[in-house]
Amino acid sequence: MLRPSPAPAPALRSVLAALGSPSAVSEARTPALRAAQGPLSAELPLPVHVLGLPAVPEAAVAAATAGPRPPRTRLTGWRFLIRHGDRAIAAADTMLTPDGWSFSHFFEGPYVTATERALIQAEALATPYQPRLLSVPELYMLTLWLHTDTEADGASTAPAPDDLLVPLAPAPPGIASHRPYRVADLLPVIGLRLGPPPLLGSAAGA
Repeated sequence: MLRPSPAPAPALRSVLAALGSPSAVSEARTPALRAAQGPLSAELPLPVHVLGLPAVPEAAVAAATAGPRPPRTRLTGWRFLIRHGDRAIAAADTMLTPDGWSFSHFFEGPYVTATERALIQAEALATPYQPRLLSVPELYMLTLWLHTDTEADGASTAPAPDDLLVPLAPAPPGIASHRPYRVADLLPVIGLRLGPPPLLGSAAGA
């Protein structure tokens, strides 16, 4: 059961403007969008967060000696699935600029299909979740982040231990795609892949 957080109105307007004005963003259109005949819609807005690491070794040492701390994330944009008929054929990203949220680019590829698949799987869960995306750029990894606080602002940046992360295909070797992991279970694994410092500031996650 999914309860999405509403996207900022300017973000949605910018995507709809890009869809409605092909000449203005012709270079940004993907092959699937150029070939599509009929109406396109922007649906299922997802806040995109990036998993952060301590910037300097001293910060990592301080975190390790202070005990477990929640991982850091930062909101980098909002993503909309672009539907044609009954399926998503592309996605649109928006970004925060000095003038507010604005359209960034369209794209297509395996993550579009994987995102739609993961959302359908999550919709069938009995527990309500707020859907988000969590990116780990260092591992070329993207996950559907299912946040347990369905009333939270989509920009809030603290994963809870019982939140679920669903790695999207293609996932890094050794991490199963489309399998739900608890945050408390998967982040230490990601920490091992990234090397020191441990993400949760604990020896067990190093």
